Amino acid sequence: MEIKDISSNIKKFRELKNLTREHLAGELDMSVSGYSKIERGEIDLTVSKLQKIADVLDVSVSEILNFDATTIFNISNNHQVQNLGNKENHNINNSNEVDDYTKKYILMLENEIERLKVKVA
Repeated sequence: MEIKDISSNIKKFRELKNLTREHLAGELDMSVSGYSKIERGEIDLTVSKLQKIADVLDVSVSEILNFDATTIFNISNNHQVQNLGNKENHNINNSNEVDDYTKKYILMLENEIERLKVKVA
């Protein structure tokens, strides 16, 4: 996996959680321009920095490294969405895709719930 892929995944998680660059930069004790370089893949990340980013985003390092945005963002090629309006075929063609997507989505929501609980407490 290239640094650009990791950086892109960090940006996607930040956006999914509706956090600003300013917020992450502040949490990481960095300038906004320094943090922006991370999202653009212009800075090599250390394991400790990646862990800190994951902590702020309330996800695991593994989730950042393995994030597959196509399961969320690629609606035009998503069989589940395409088949919803088809009365002749209400069965979803690939249940494994649905299961994987559902698990990832549930995990993302559970992580968000935990983050909000900590924020409120």
